[in-house]
Order: sequence, then structure tokens, then C-alpha cells
Amino acid sequence: MIASVAGTVLSVHLDSVVVEVGGVGMLVHTTPATAASLRTGQQARLSTSLVVREDSLTLYGFGDDDERALFEQVQTVSGVGPKVALAILSVHAPDVARAAISGGDIVALTKVPGIGKKGAERLVLELRDKVGALPGAAPAATTGTATAGAQPQVVEALVGLGWSAKQAEDAVGRVLKTGEAPGTTSEMLRAALRELGR
Repeated sequence: MIASVAGTVLSVHLDSVVVEVGGVGMLVHTTPATAASLRTGQQARLSTSLVVREDSLTLYGFGDDDERALFEQVQTVSGVGPKVALAILSVHAPDVARAAISGGDIVALTKVPGIGKKGAERLVLELRDKVGALPGAAPAATTGTATAGAQPQVVEALVGLGWSAKQAEDAVGRVLKTGEAPGTTSEMLRAALRELGR
């Protein structure tokens, strides 16, 4: 397993980055918050999880080991794959997700695209007694200002998470109309996901 990658960031997208490791550009899928914290040309180190499928090898990257641990843990539940696991971390910070699971907060869990009521109940049933914050784990910092220019990227990320283009555009439009613009691209995405969860 590839536990981490470190190198120069070659490119940053809303939900992925390319990191050069030993002359090889590695595509790493991330949460919008992790991607927003990185800049092209800077040195970066990401905790990673390699998901092996019959027809693909996909690398997922995280700001810290705590995110990676939760990403891998929720996939032990039937019906939860890497896409849904990453969506959980895109909507909720690890501690918030753990609190929702251990507290049986079905409403918070169903705000994640790809998780319905039955899926949320399965997460609670199977992980309630297993989740717990890792000692010394700190939340990843997020940077990057959300502007109207970020709107297409947020819409694209929502479509990638399983919503239709119209649903995504409507949700982002409602977020922008509230008059309280989110401070970061990641916050804009989370606000749009909250709108879609209503």
C-alpha cells in the first residue's frame, strides 16, 4: 500500500491534485478542502490510501492520518465505497462525522450524497462502537477564497458526487443568494450540499 506521497504539486483541481514523486506525476483524489489548501509549485505531503480494483488503481489523498483512517473505516460498511467515503469527508470533518455516527445522527449523515436513510442507519449500526477520534489528530487547514468564479468548480464537484447538473446549479445559486458568501471554496461546496440535503 502507498501510505503517503511527498513532492512538488504540479496541478490543483477542485477534488484532485497531481504530485510529482521521483519524476512521476501521481493523480491523487482529495476532498475539496485538502485540494484548496495546496498550491501549484509548493512541496506537499499527503497521507494516502490506494484502492485496487480489477480495472484500476486509484490513489486518494488526505491532509492528515485521521482523515485517511476514517476514509478506510467507513468502507468496511457494506455499500460504502471510496466515492461515498470521500463524499463523507467532503461534507463533514472527521470529528463531526464520527460524532454523527456514534450519536446516531441520521439527518447529518443523509446530507452526504450517496447516503440514504438505510445507508446512514447501516453506518450507525456497524460503526457506532468503533469510531473514535485519533489522539493528537488536528483538523486540516483550509485556505482559498470562494468567489463567483468558483461556482462552476463547485457545480462540477456536485455532479461528480452524483447530483444532476440542474440540481447542482440550483443549490449553488441558492447559496449565493443568501448574501452570506462562504469564505472558502470548500465551505461553498458544504453549503450547497446542505441545500441539497433539505
